[in-house]
Amino acid sequence: MENVNDIPKIDFEKCTGCMACAMTCPGLAIFLLRSAGDMGYITLPYEFLPLPDVGQEVTTLNREGAILGKAKVTRILPAKRNDGTALVTMEVPDQWLLEARAIKVGEA
Repeated sequence: MENVNDIPKIDFEKCTGCMACAMTCPGLAIFLLRSAGDMGYITLPYEFLPLPDVGQEVTTLNREGAILGKAKVTRILPAKRNDGTALVTMEVPDQWLLEARAIKVGEA
């Protein structure tokens, strides 16, 4: 991107699925979605500490911050550099894939 405010564009011919783009995107605008039948997996940038644990239940929020419900953390990719961002993958009902955009760790 030439400007931090540009919309990210992914060249799928070159994409290897490493998720480095999501870890380094300064606007936290890149997230990954995967549908697997009735369940889906969302990988989101997460900049808060402490990171949740794999298997931990978190509250899933939509773009407006409204609670969608509970989700299970299935994977954590810690930041690789000081200027990078950790990624949290959570398992959600498939119908939440296009709605869920944040998590809240702890009590809702």
